[in-house]
Amino acid sequence: MEKSNINKAADILYNSRINIKRIKELPKDCTPKSFQEAYAIQDELTKRYLLENKNTLVIGKKIGCTNEAAKIQLNINDSFFGNMFSNNISKSNTIIYSDKYFSPFVEPEFSFVIKNELDILKAPYKSEIVCESISAVLPSIELVDSRFEDWTVVGVKNLIADNAVHAHWIYGEEMSNLNSINFNNHSVDLLINGKLIDKGNSNNVMGNPINSLTWLINNLALSGKSLPKNSYISTGTCTPAIPIKKGDEVMADFGKLGNVSFIYK
Repeated sequence: MEKSNINKAADILYNSRINIKRIKELPKDCTPKSFQEAYAIQDELTKRYLLENKNTLVIGKKIGCTNEAAKIQLNINDSFFGNMFSNNISKSNTIIYSDKYFSPFVEPEFSFVIKNELDILKAPYKSEIVCESISAVLPSIELVDSRFEDWTVVGVKNLIADNAVHAHWIYGEEMSNLNSINFNNHSVDLLINGKLIDKGNSNNVMGNPINSLTWLINNLALSGKSLPKNSYISTGTCTPAIPIKKGDEVMADFGKLGNVSFIYK
């Protein structure tokens, strides 16, 4: 794809977000036909987000479709990733205002803080080594909100271009003692307005969310990229993506890891 078409796609997706106006699809001349083109559009879209606010930084990555239920929801077979930004995060027990979003879904996710940047020349890494590069785990909820009218039919490449449909990240307290959590089997309850909506589990995320982080690190290395020290990584939903509406009070209970909550106003 020509650079001008990559820029065209990024402009369309950026304007869709800024103007809160959805699109049905990208024009054919700037629809990504490969993962490389999709991530190239995502990179250009990221530049526009950063220019929007000079104080905004990329703080980490979100990983999408690490959960089989989520793949079925979106009719895709591949996991993918996008960027998280410093102006789109909130600490737990906050208010998220609905006027910035279309029709978001919530995803309770295990998130990690990167302690050491791994040498990409030594990739691929095994999960045991990746685990040693983590400084903390924290409970989180990702808001996903596609710029496409129907994100279940546009395919994985369009979702990647759309910054992996990331919208906002809400996070809880960090825990540095990873050994106290059994990532192979740790339940997560998603409640909306006090009612249990779904019971998820860490093993829904590639069998273990550290496997998801390992997948990300190894895939980034293939394109010569790494995760900087202190990056936050949201590893993918423990439940299906659940829609919310204005007025909802959302909480994800991660047991001994704590909980994370917000009101969608």
